[in-house]
Amino acid sequence: MKNSTILLTIICVLFLITHLYKIGEIPPSVYWDEASIGYNAYSIAQTGKDEWGDFLPIHFRAFGEFKLPVYIYSVVAFVQLFGLNEFSVRIPAVLFSLGSIIFTFLLAKKLSGNETVGLFGAFLLAISPWFFIFSRIGFEVTAGLMFYLLGIVLFLKAENKGKFILFSIISFILSAYSYNSFRIISPLTLLALIIFEYGNLKEVSSKNKVYFLTSIILLFLAAIPILRLYVFDAGIARFQTVGEMSTLTIVNNYLSHFDPIFLFIQGDNNLRHQQAGFGQLYFPELAPIIIGLIYMFRSKFKYRWILLIIIFISPIPAAITKESPHALRSLSMVPFIHITSAMGVFYLTQFFRQKMLISLTLVTVFLIFFVNYFINFITIYPKESAGWWQFNYKKIFTDSKLQSENENKIYISDKEGQPYIFALFYLKYNPEKFREEVERNSVDMWGFSTVKSFSNFEFGDYNEK
Repeated sequence: MKNSTILLTIICVLFLITHLYKIGEIPPSVYWDEASIGYNAYSIAQTGKDEWGDFLPIHFRAFGEFKLPVYIYSVVAFVQLFGLNEFSVRIPAVLFSLGSIIFTFLLAKKLSGNETVGLFGAFLLAISPWFFIFSRIGFEVTAGLMFYLLGIVLFLKAENKGKFILFSIISFILSAYSYNSFRIISPLTLLALIIFEYGNLKEVSSKNKVYFLTSIILLFLAAIPILRLYVFDAGIARFQTVGEMSTLTIVNNYLSHFDPIFLFIQGDNNLRHQQAGFGQLYFPELAPIIIGLIYMFRSKFKYRWILLIIIFISPIPAAITKESPHALRSLSMVPFIHITSAMGVFYLTQFFRQKMLISLTLVTVFLIFFVNYFINFITIYPKESAGWWQFNYKKIFTDSKLQSENENKIYISDKEGQPYIFALFYLKYNPEKFREEVERNSVDMWGFSTVKSFSNFEFGDYNEK
């Protein structure tokens, strides 16, 4: 146990060093969702209200898409400590992701009954090219993933302790209030866990009725704001496109997440999600994944079906949207792919006498691939991806000449989308003053809104001269 703790600590330190390095500089600017998260957190910290003037909202209206609360409220504390900047918006993602690594270790250990599998699973997630960018940028999914993994860990550890079920339900609720994909994945996972553990759950419930009743009440109360959002507010727009998609399209979208080209060669084409020229996984991981799957089917360890079920339900939220394969919306499958791979590594080492030497060799191979990925990230990626991170808006709103323009009208093109939020973020604009001055364009058919003007800024479709 002591050695496992030391090795897990080393993995976590490696993760923190590589993810905190130049976190405020790479990527070179926040993108619109990060700016929106940061400014709404700043507004809450300053006034207790979001940019629309709603007091401590459960759902943040933002651009009209209604952002979820967990990540935004986590940013509030860092804005109070360090001010409104890239670091404050991104540091919660690093901490949530660190939690995901620790819970992946615990989950892999529980699923396999083996600490070595837990360590390999945590290590592979810590250096994963699929996980890397998301875990050092202000993506809400990082909070959702951590609470999702925690919910599974607590549920599987319940045994005769009803309080673990209660804490598990709370974790699943927090995941659903962190990122929209988990509003589909968490209930499906919880249902699978209930079915799989029904016999044990029935025994626990008879001895811990208060915890179970409290869990049911919390689930009911948590569902009310979600139903209200999708039935009465513009949040339903996120799902309107599903009805326009054919079954064949949804199936193709789903299967695209298991395409070897996506997984090992090309990856997500969105440069906010992945570097160009890299797959979502390192190619050497292909063999351990295959071996791990074979091991699961041939062995009779208790939780093998839970692992497979979670992998196969994870791409569902991405499959019902137009952009597929989508690395962000399917991120929940990543820890479980790496756990499968870790099982393959462990199973593979059993065929050799020098198990430690084989393990160290595999770790070295993965580290070489990671070093190459990391060097590319800090040298090539910032320039290559600048446009995807809307770096031009940062240049505009941090320009000293613009800062001195107090009276003249300043016209800003909204060609790249929502320029007003970059003005608010980089100028640290007074939230109360903004709410008094803002003039918004009409809400579109999807419920989204744009800002027409505030202060001496005018936003629109202006031709460049």
